[in-house]
Amino acid sequence: MIPDEAAQLLDAFARGELTRDEVLHRFQTAPVADLGFASVDLHRELRQGCPEVIFGARKTPAQVVSIAQQIVKASGRVLATRITPAHAGPFRRKFRSAVYHEAARILTVGAREPSSDGGTIAVVCAGTSDLPVAEEAAVTAEFLGHRVLRISDVGVAGLHRLLRRLPEIQAARVVVVVAGMEAALP
Repeated sequence: MIPDEAAQLLDAFARGELTRDEVLHRFQTAPVADLGFASVDLHRELRQGCPEVIFGARKTPAQVVSIAQQIVKASGRVLATRITPAHAGPFRRKFRSAVYHEAARILTVGAREPSSDGGTIAVVCAGTSDLPVAEEAAVTAEFLGHRVLRISDVGVAGLHRLLRRLPEIQAARVVVVVAGMEAALP
């Protein structure tokens, strides 16, 4: 339920068109879409600023699409992670504006425009083996409306590569470091 819908319910109550119990019932049932296999939180964006994220691993393509339909209806946008090409086809047929970020294994609909006042998030990746995780972080941050600077292959084995990018890293408001293979940045 979006704020306009809540206001409409309260206005209907004030006009005597809905009883107190009817309004309470709608508030209690509106936040969740029960799909049988999933209970989708439709108020997540109201509470947290971001709609519920779909974790696609071990879900069927039909389940991902069904969940996404509910979230898009409530929020106008959705982010689905751990998506395979088998998920991407049905998803993109249902949502023509969907973008499949193959390296990140993410599908998005309706990402926010980058904020001009939020600063930059630097996603720093130690090695090329870590790129899928780094890209997942970068695409997620972009979906949430942040500007992202991607810095790759600057692990401890090549200190000179990191030092060359240090001013950009220091200028970032937030730094996300992905260092899985060697688990180290200097």
